[in-house]
Amino acid sequence: MEESNRQKKIASVLQSDLANVLQNMLREAGQMGIIISVSKVTVTTDLSIAKVYVSIFPADKAQAIVSELNKVKPNIKHQIAQLTKNQLRKMPDLSFYNDDSLEYMDKIDKAVKGTDDPLKNPDLLPKRKKS
Repeated sequence: MEESNRQKKIASVLQSDLANVLQNMLREAGQMGIIISVSKVTVTTDLSIAKVYVSIFPADKAQAIVSELNKVKPNIKHQIAQLTKNQLRKMPDLSFYNDDSLEYMDKIDKAVKGTDDPLKNPDLLPKRKKS
C-alpha cells in the first residue's frame, strides 16, 4: 500500500530532525570517528509508530549503536517532540533499525570485481534480512 501524503510529510520532518539530534548526541557523548545518518523513516497509517533506519560508519559498531539508540529512545522521542511540537499533534513511537544496504552493495561490488563469481557460487553473498 502506498504511503499517504501525510505519512510522507511526517516521515520527512522526523528524518531531518532525527539526523540533527542523533549527530548532536554522538558529539556530546564524545564519540569521535563515527558517522551516523538517517537513511529512511517510515510511519504507519495510524501515525503511531515510526521505523527509523540508520546507516552507521564504521559498520563494525553499527549493532552496538542501534541497540544503544533503542535503549535511549524515550530521551530521543522527547527531544524530537520538542522540535516538532508545532508540526505534530502526537509524536509517534520510534524503533531504530540498522540499514545495511551500503554494506550489501559494497560486498556485491567486491564480489563482481574480485576473483570470486557470485553468479557461479551464490553462497558467497549472505542473504539479506527482511525487517
